[in-house]
Order: sequence, then C-alpha cells, then structure tokens
Amino acid sequence: MSEPVWQRGDLLGVAELSAAEILHVLDTAESFVEVAARPIKKVPTLRGKTVVNLFFEPSTRTSSSFEIAEKRLSADNINFSTSGSSLSKGETLLDTARNLEAMAPDIVVIRHAHPRVPHALAERLDSAGVINAGDGAHEHPTQALLDAFTIRRRKGRVEGLKVAIVGDVAHSRVVRSNVLCLTKLGADVTVAGPRTMMPEEPEALGARVAYSLEEAIEGADVAMMLRVQLERQARASFPSEREYFDFFGLTAERLRGAADDALVMHPGPMNRGIEIASDVADGPWSVILEQVANGVAVRMAVLYLLAGVRGGADGTAP
Repeated sequence: MSEPVWQRGDLLGVAELSAAEILHVLDTAESFVEVAARPIKKVPTLRGKTVVNLFFEPSTRTSSSFEIAEKRLSADNINFSTSGSSLSKGETLLDTARNLEAMAPDIVVIRHAHPRVPHALAERLDSAGVINAGDGAHEHPTQALLDAFTIRRRKGRVEGLKVAIVGDVAHSRVVRSNVLCLTKLGADVTVAGPRTMMPEEPEALGARVAYSLEEAIEGADVAMMLRVQLERQARASFPSEREYFDFFGLTAERLRGAADDALVMHPGPMNRGIEIASDVADGPWSVILEQVANGVAVRMAVLYLLAGVRGGADGTAP
C-alpha cells in the first residue's frame, strides 16, 4: 500500500512542499468549494477540535478567512489578540507557547512580523499543528496556495503558463511563496518592480527578472500585482505615488500587452491608483474577489489535512 501524499502536521512554508503535496492541497480544496453554496455552510469535519488564531500583525483578509474556514469545519476557535493579551505586558513568545500548549489546542495559526517565528513555535509545540499565516517578508504559504488554486480553476492548469508578479518584490512574503509554488507546478514566472523595490539578488528568488511592467507582462497569462508595503520600508523607495503609478501601475492600456485572456490578481489590500487602476481591479480580467472566496476553501483544506495527520477528523472532506 502506498503512503499518503500528505503527512505533514504543520504548514510552515511552500519551500518544503513537493509539487505532489501542493496539488493534493488544491485537489482537497475543490471538495470544500461547494460548502459556500449550501444553505447551511457547515460540515462536521473538525468537530471537537480547537484552533487558536495568533496574529501579531494586523490582518483582515487572512484572519477572517481562517476564522470562516474554521467555523465551516465546525472547529472551536479562539482569536488571540496580542493587544489585549499578556504579550502586550511583556510576555515572551516562548512563555506564550508554553501557555498555549497547556490549553491543548489542536492547531495554531500564527502571523508574525519576524521571519521563521512559526517555525520556532512549531518546534516548541509537540501536540499542536502550526500554520504560517505570514512571517515577516519570508513566506505566506496559504496565499500562494489559494493563488495557484484560483489560476488552475480559471485556466485548467498551472503548468506552462506565463505569470508576471509586479510591484514591491523586496518586502513581499507573497512573492516568495508564489514563485516557489508556481514554479514547482511548472509555470514560467517573471518578477518585476523598481530597482529600489527589488532584493539585492533578485535572481535568487528562482524567477526571471524584469525592471519594467511592460516587459514583465508581455504575453503573460496572469498579471499579479503586489501591494506597496510602506510599513516595511525604512524610507520611501519611490518619489511619489503618482510616479509609481506612471511606471508600474497596471492600467487597461498596459494590460493589452498581456495575453487576450489574461487574469489580473492581487493579494490585497489594494492601493487603487498606485499599483492598479480601478477599472482594471473591477474589470472583466480581475479574479481578485475569486481569490478571497477561494482562500476559504484552501484554508479549509489545509486545516483538514493537518487535523488528519495530528489525530484524525470527525468525518471526511465533502
């Protein structure tokens, strides 16, 4: 008998995932999509399981998406707010981990401003699975998985597609996870942005590198725009928002250089008029709201798979 494809008790990054594991998550997510269309949007899959959402950084889409995914799986969830917790009083992450462990959660979802904090937490928590919901500018694995899921649902495949990822590459955890995920699935990925917003060795990301939006999206099947992350920059990396938009903002005119049936994506939140024009964000090319909807199904799949490895789930994927 062959071993199951998924045997991981944690999801810490795309870097350690194989193409087979990525596809298994996407296939599993397909079975959860239709739950959103039901009159009662709930399945008993994680009944009796406890999920702790531990967000050290502000989040709307990711935190809400995980909360909805957990509720739809019938899990009990606890939202651990750092502003209203002992962390704001000086408690260390290690002490927080020890206290969490004493509460015996089944899964901990964590977002943190510093890289590899989820990895450190996973090493400390033996009885709970850890999901990385974004660690600094390092990785954001569930975002990459939902992006790949959205592309595959629209295009029927990822392999062989040309994907352009444009914007604040240096400060983005989304780009790192997406390059890893999409290239493992056989996509041809190009990253582009102003030189002041590119890492020192951009080729190390494992993608082609361009320094103009037009070059990056030429013939692209997917144009993924990245948010300008001013909060992660010690100083502004461009003279003005207007100048950034003039050179790297995605407009309908610039989109004509992409494939006729190109998809427009954005991990959110969008800065309209800076990295993307409103008529493009709301236009027929956009799958941005589909990304949000698909994020719930993908996170349901991840929670289901981790719970299965960590001790089973009550029921099977629908």
